[in-house]
Amino acid sequence: MFSNDESNNPSSNPSMQDVIDTCNHQRRTLLKGSIGVATWAAFGGMGLSTGALAKGGHGGNAAAPLIGFTPVPANTLPMTDMVSVPVGYSARVFVAWGDALSHGANWDPATEMTEAQQLRSYGAHTDGMHFFPFPAEPARAGNMHGLLVSNSEYNDPGLVHATPSYSSDEMTAERVDTQLAAHGVNVVEALRPARKGDWKIKRPSRLARRITGKTPMRLSGPAAGHAMLQTPADPSGMRVLGTLNNCANGYTPWGTYLTCEENFNGYFGTTDATFVQTPHEKRYGVSKSGFGYRWHEADPRFDLRANGQVSNEPNRFGWVVEIDPFDPKSTPVKRTALGRFKHEGAWVVVDDNDNLAVYMGDDERFEYVYKFVSARPFDKHCGESRMKARHRDMLDHGTLYAARFNADGSGEWLALVHGENGLTAANGFADQGELLIKARAAADLLGATKMDRPEWGAVHPHSREVYMTMTNNTARSAAQIDAANPRAKNTHGHIIRWREAGNRVTATAFEWDLFVQAGDSSDANPNLQGNINGDDYGSPDGLWFDRDGRLWIQTDQAGTATGAYANIGGNVMMCADVASGETRRFLTAPPNAEVTGVTSTPDGKSMFVGIQHPGEDWTAGFTENSSWPDNGANGPTTASASGPAKPRSAVVVITKDDGGVIGS
Repeated sequence: MFSNDESNNPSSNPSMQDVIDTCNHQRRTLLKGSIGVATWAAFGGMGLSTGALAKGGHGGNAAAPLIGFTPVPANTLPMTDMVSVPVGYSARVFVAWGDALSHGANWDPATEMTEAQQLRSYGAHTDGMHFFPFPAEPARAGNMHGLLVSNSEYNDPGLVHATPSYSSDEMTAERVDTQLAAHGVNVVEALRPARKGDWKIKRPSRLARRITGKTPMRLSGPAAGHAMLQTPADPSGMRVLGTLNNCANGYTPWGTYLTCEENFNGYFGTTDATFVQTPHEKRYGVSKSGFGYRWHEADPRFDLRANGQVSNEPNRFGWVVEIDPFDPKSTPVKRTALGRFKHEGAWVVVDDNDNLAVYMGDDERFEYVYKFVSARPFDKHCGESRMKARHRDMLDHGTLYAARFNADGSGEWLALVHGENGLTAANGFADQGELLIKARAAADLLGATKMDRPEWGAVHPHSREVYMTMTNNTARSAAQIDAANPRAKNTHGHIIRWREAGNRVTATAFEWDLFVQAGDSSDANPNLQGNINGDDYGSPDGLWFDRDGRLWIQTDQAGTATGAYANIGGNVMMCADVASGETRRFLTAPPNAEVTGVTSTPDGKSMFVGIQHPGEDWTAGFTENSSWPDNGANGPTTASASGPAKPRSAVVVITKDDGGVIGS
């Protein structure tokens, strides 16, 4: 993901460190290990035996080893420019930035990208993803044929355009349009012709498509049509062009894809010399220069003071977008009931009573964890043919909550409902629509717990425990240090987990503990060591459970294998057994690359993993660090025959040489 080290939360709400530091010594020990008997009794046991949360509670055979591979070594200096996986596995490039999705020629990376080329090609900087097997085909066929739907989070202008001086070049509408086309979502039809054959992109495909920064979309839910969403181009406040900074994702039980808008603020700016941030703009990090894209110089849609007025266009981003991957004519929908913030992802859970919740993190320092609970239950009996129609507005009606993590290991969900608990016009919320547009401010007022960059979530397939990465937060004050708990200047991050009271997603109470603190166990500084049971890693970001309950952890640390990461090496994907805590290094990435996005076929025998921004370096230049994937280190690509011209983000597909389940 694009680096986001800012903090825009001025509230005095307690941080996660404040919460943990107020615990007594015994309770702090319990948070690192098992859950106390008295606490579990107060929660009615939540349907688990004592200590089940800390032991994983996965409901399977605890004695059966989940992890069966030998870890790969860390990718330390001098770094290897490839994706490495354990002996007995193969990782091959499946699709890379610029590869044609259906028709037309693949992009030649030695040339400048154009809007026309990008609209028919895989987007830049791949991120969250999900594999949808074809529903009408037999189960076995579904493991060999499906739609790989993935995000393209952002682009690096220096790779898109043939220029060494982007920051000072004259900005043009053509450049803006090309970069908008590089963002968004990719729908790729994936086919494996034989059980042990290589995966291929099916071309042509009637389902393949790009959803970009200019694709027409619909706003729905309580904020749709609100005055704060109306613009001169869309006075209705109901229609918006495009989706941006699509980070992680989710999927629904009725077969749709959820893509999440994260650092949308970076695309806006202005040349207005009189610009002064409004409090609302400041709370979301909307600034005069943004991230340096300079789109506002050629496209007034991204000018914060176009026509001398405060622009509402930024309010139309920062949402969860629902997409039907099997209907290329369908219009994506921004679901405003899920709140507006820097959405990392959206993880859907249905409990035993068929109630449905969506768990979400706001990826910025000192921001919050959220939950949305739908107003009506999921109808699992309506039949495949009626499933999408029956649930088309499922995410438009319900209650949004922000989390408060208490010192005794309990927690509560605080409802963001207009008219309740001070969320009134007198405090800046005229109605529910404005409250959702200003979700951060509403959570501030309610006293939600400020977290260390809440990123990806994952829900255990058997216990329904929710895990969420807190990637890092080096801005935490040294005055908050407690040796038994997450750290001040939290370089390496940690993973938190919780279980709802009664295992009901509608519950407003939960129990939580810390799954792990990441770090380098060999570091001389105790603050950087962590408590990992196994191979070291830092800055956990991506998180995903496979069908058997293995927890896959992807990292977003500095990918240079220097400084605090000299021993940890470059970015990785780890595999953890949450029952034992054992963690092994499964995959290492090329230099300066992030590992982000993971999914698999239903049988768990083919895994798709995203490798984002290999070689990324805004000072030295990308090509000095990596020539992956066109160097051929992970198999041939569409450009490897002519030699690598520039590094490209790509998705690799991983299989086990004996045809078995990945990780076993």
